[in-house]
Amino acid sequence: MRKLLALFLVVFTAVGVSVTGYAAESDRYDRYERGYRDEPPPPPPRRAAAAPRQRHAQAGEPYFFGRLGLFDPNTDRDGLKGYDTGGSIDVGIGSRISPVFAVEGSFGGYASERGDDEARVGHLTIGGRFIIPNPFFEPYLGGGLGLYSTDLEERRADATIDIDDSSTDFGGYLSLGMDFWLNERLALNFEGKYHWVESTFDARAGNSFDVNMGGWTANFGIRLSF
Repeated sequence: MRKLLALFLVVFTAVGVSVTGYAAESDRYDRYERGYRDEPPPPPPRRAAAAPRQRHAQAGEPYFFGRLGLFDPNTDRDGLKGYDTGGSIDVGIGSRISPVFAVEGSFGGYASERGDDEARVGHLTIGGRFIIPNPFFEPYLGGGLGLYSTDLEERRADATIDIDDSSTDFGGYLSLGMDFWLNERLALNFEGKYHWVESTFDARAGNSFDVNMGGWTANFGIRLSF
C-alpha cells in the first residue's frame, strides 16, 4: 500500500511539472507571436522627409520670355557720356536642353537721349545660359553674339561733328539673372545684361567717328514654358 501511494505521488508530481512547463512555454510562444497583451503596439516606422516638388521647366521644353526695363548708357568719351537713362525691351524663345544649360534667341532694343541728341540700338542675338538648378529660385549666367542695328543723331553747330547716321555691326552681351518659378510653366524673371557694340558713323562734313553704343540693361518680365 505504501509503495502504491509513493508511486502515485511520483506520477502526480511529474504530471504537475509537465503541465506547468507546457503552460510556461505556451505563454512564451504567445508573447513572441502576438506581443504582450497589456503593452501598446509599437509606433510605425518614421518616414523620410519628402523631397521638394520640382517647379521649374524640365529639360527639353521650349520657352518664351519677355522683359521690359531700363538702359544705362556707357560713360566712355567715345561713347554715350552724358546720355540719360533710357528704356529697354527684350523678347525671345529658347529651349532648356539639359538641367544646367539652355540656348535661346532674342530680339529687342534700347534707347537714350541727351537733350536733342538721341541714340537707338536694336539687336538680334543668339546665346546660352548656364543654370544652377533649384525647384524655386534659379540663378544663371549667360552670353551671346548677334547683329546690332544702331542709329545716332547728334546736332552741333560745327558741321564736322553733326551726325545723323545708322550702322549695322556685330556685337555681344553677357547676362546675369534669376528665375522665380511660380509653377511648372511660369516664372518671374530678372536679368541684367551688358551689351558691347561699336559703330562707325559719318558726319555731314564727311569725316567718320567710332562710337561705343553699348551699356547695361536691367529688365524684369516672365519666362513661360510650353
